Amino acid sequence: MKKIILFIALCLVNLRLYSQYKEFHPGEIWKDNKGIHINAHGGGVLYHHGTYYWYGENKSENSNNALVGVMCYSSQDLYNWKNEGVALEVSDSKESPIVRGCIIERPKVIFNERSRKFVMYFHLELLDKGYAAANVGIAIADSPTGKFTFLKNSRVNAGKYPLDMTKEQKESTSTVADFKDWWTPEWRKAVEDGLFVRRDFMGGQMSRDMTLFVDDDNKAYHIYSSEDNLTLQIAELTDDYLNYTGRYVRVAPGGHNEAPSVFKKEGTYFMITSGCTGWDPNAARLFTSDSIFGPWKQHSNPCNGDGADLTFNSQSTYILPVAGKKDAFIFMADRWKPKKPSDGRYVWLPIKFENGLPVLGWLDQWGLNVFN
Repeated sequence: MKKIILFIALCLVNLRLYSQYKEFHPGEIWKDNKGIHINAHGGGVLYHHGTYYWYGENKSENSNNALVGVMCYSSQDLYNWKNEGVALEVSDSKESPIVRGCIIERPKVIFNERSRKFVMYFHLELLDKGYAAANVGIAIADSPTGKFTFLKNSRVNAGKYPLDMTKEQKESTSTVADFKDWWTPEWRKAVEDGLFVRRDFMGGQMSRDMTLFVDDDNKAYHIYSSEDNLTLQIAELTDDYLNYTGRYVRVAPGGHNEAPSVFKKEGTYFMITSGCTGWDPNAARLFTSDSIFGPWKQHSNPCNGDGADLTFNSQSTYILPVAGKKDAFIFMADRWKPKKPSDGRYVWLPIKFENGLPVLGWLDQWGLNVFN
């Protein structure tokens, strides 16, 4: 009888832990069902069959490198999250591109209706190579919680030029070696005209900070920071989401954007990004377009109020559509803590709209009823 009572008491404690939140508290410790701060940084969320799945980087107390892999958490209400374990494990084999100690960042997962497979993309840097590889990694699973199987890694669209690059730009003989000094007006103009696209043409375009977006017609797109983080690119995926069709475009060439997050509302595509200041926050940027392939128009910082100039001390990672609520979107961002990476915090804020454009304001706490 004592064992039964103890078991019931433990179940009640676990239930209390798992249902402890009734609203969001941006920037604060966010505990999972085990009472541990959620470890899913630079993440994204998949909604599948009534459940949300949050994927993100597992960070250790002392390192930003991938020592564990990609985590998965599940939730029905978006407030309370169950730790589903490691969705994609790093390898112990030094022959593997995802060997323990490599860099895995910003994992995103989408579901392919045709193959019934869950497909994960992530920014991958090879062990002990710094950020030189600038690869995309791809993994696949039969279940949203994994285990995901690593398939391959590469740069993007080798041997292909962007759809929006002119004949003159493609045939230019200007090379990186022509510019002794960077950041000059002449160098910037060369970058805008495809200097780094031509440099990386044969080996493929660089892919760092990234997200995935599935459109209304189930066409999927990989959006990533490329050209030494100077230009965003949007690349169309094949129907199985495992390869590229070769169709891609450049967004804000030379604009120095990273951390892209994309959503669609009433036929308009919105993209919120950040500037490039390492682990330090900066002002968010907003772009809109009537087509995923552009042209994209830049607008002013979508953040308002105190802390707006630093995106409330955070950096964008994903825009989450709330299931069952029309035009309800959550801005997901990270507060990086490079000296103690596992303590990084999450800033989730509701997106409001003014004059047809998204607006972000700080809230100490809030609930999904703000969308009603």
